[in-house]
Amino acid sequence: MPVRLIADSGATKCEWCVLENGKKKKTIYTQGISPYFLSGPQIVALLEKELLPKLKKITVQEIYFYGTGLGNPNNIKIVKSVFKKLFPKAKTEVQNDLLAAARALCGKTKGIACILGTGANSCFYNGRKMVKNSPGLGYILGDEGSGAYLGKKVVQYYLYNTYDEELKARFEKRFMVTPMEILENVYKKPLANRYLASFAIFLAENRGHYMIENIIEDGLNDFFFTHLYKYRESWTHPIHFVGSIAFGFKDVLKDLCNTYELELGRVLKAPMQGLIEYHR
Repeated sequence: MPVRLIADSGATKCEWCVLENGKKKKTIYTQGISPYFLSGPQIVALLEKELLPKLKKITVQEIYFYGTGLGNPNNIKIVKSVFKKLFPKAKTEVQNDLLAAARALCGKTKGIACILGTGANSCFYNGRKMVKNSPGLGYILGDEGSGAYLGKKVVQYYLYNTYDEELKARFEKRFMVTPMEILENVYKKPLANRYLASFAIFLAENRGHYMIENIIEDGLNDFFFTHLYKYRESWTHPIHFVGSIAFGFKDVLKDLCNTYELELGRVLKAPMQGLIEYHR
């Protein structure tokens, strides 16, 4: 059985798993690899520094790389050229993170695969490939149910003075940020989506308060109504979720599935374990 290297990469962090004889031999973490932010030579330099030294005496024969920004064919070419240079004899497959979610969640069976992390996305997967997709559109136009979407609500409630005195005090103690600083980070600094998503932790830390529960339920319900309702297959196949938001609020996902009479499938924090199962 060939030695396989599986990678799940965001823009910040990349997790690599070495499979030998179908068993996990090693896990490696490097900086994230996004061809939107890094050129081919920069990715090569990064991997030569952070990945290759940890693969000594390991001959990789197959590489399965799943990452952000790979809906663009030109970006796929960039990443493939990197692996061709570093692993010239290895068979390489480069795919986007939504297919990673589908394979991790559904395996080789049909189902709806959803990502609810910093951003949001979903697809209907037929057991081999994605055949329908309701895009997330990014944090400005969409990403309903995502960390950025929920975090934006957390910030709005604070800036609009909607919280009661108790929650307002908790917010100010937790984040120690002024309204001016929030607006500066959202409108003038890069990676506003990650900045907004960082406020979603406030929801997890204050479960039970009716305002918090309303933000969570309304935000996730927006994902159901805007995206899952668009798939006829939602009522005939299980709906699976992966991502920090999905995993952290899986009780709310379960309640919403019961409300809409949908079948809830797997809920994973990250796709790697499911990808290992798929590629064994």
